[in-house]
Amino acid sequence: MSLAIVHHPAFDAQFDQRHRFPMSKFSRIAAILEEDGVVGPNGFHLPVPAHPEWLRLAHAPDYVDAVLEERVSPAIEKAIGFPVDERVSMRSRCATGGTVLAARLALAEGLACNTAGGSHHAAAASGAGFSVFNDVAVAARVMVAEGHVGRILVFDCDVHQGDGTARIFADDPAVFTLSIHAARNYPDVKPPSDLDIPLPDGTGDAAYHAVLPFALETGLAEGVPDLVFYNAGVDPHVDDRLGRLSLTEEGLAERDRRVIGFFRERDVPVACVIGGGYSRDIEALSRRHTILHRVASEFA
Repeated sequence: MSLAIVHHPAFDAQFDQRHRFPMSKFSRIAAILEEDGVVGPNGFHLPVPAHPEWLRLAHAPDYVDAVLEERVSPAIEKAIGFPVDERVSMRSRCATGGTVLAARLALAEGLACNTAGGSHHAAAASGAGFSVFNDVAVAARVMVAEGHVGRILVFDCDVHQGDGTARIFADDPAVFTLSIHAARNYPDVKPPSDLDIPLPDGTGDAAYHAVLPFALETGLAEGVPDLVFYNAGVDPHVDDRLGRLSLTEEGLAERDRRVIGFFRERDVPVACVIGGGYSRDIEALSRRHTILHRVASEFA
């Protein structure tokens, strides 16, 4: 069976190439997966834009309405890092819908990957850090609300702490939040996840991999998950311009292999999102993101 991969053309909101956020990577990721035959013969799974009622499970109704009606305040747009216009609003809905679909596919098939997602800085009433809607938080709440799962683990390996996710689930016993991140990186204020593992600048492959057994065993024991959301950010890479850690591409692949393999060996479904990655070299960055899909294909 081929790996279930979710993609929508609207994931790319077509920013100017000079923008700090490398928006064009989403189109290139999909193209590379097709060119290299990682996508199965039936192609991508196409998500629907997230329904407003899904979004309101994790976000304040006023904030959801502001995004959908393209009237986000200048202060919140500044925190996000770009204007929330029609294309960004639709992109955010589709990326969130993509993570919801990845969760459904993971529950059905054991494993699925989005080609977007991991917008973990968005909190209930505001976006931040290139994150408009917190797609994993929305998808987690949808899965619980629909009765598909009782317990969820968010296993976040983006180089930045998942502050929005930590805030949304701070008082929610159904979701265990875990973040492995660079200690001195964004955000300045890091609200506590259920488990935070901050790493010093320059952490490389061996030291990073050394913390994974504790993280994985704790996440399994404390979370007792029916579903795992895995944020496979590639911004811990040594060449990432917003990183501070020093993983190689081989190190990222081994990280993904250990995380996905740990849960699949225990028959826990895993829904993967790509998280962050920042480079002016869109080709290199996009290929780096496809490490996730290639490794996940080993377990499909």
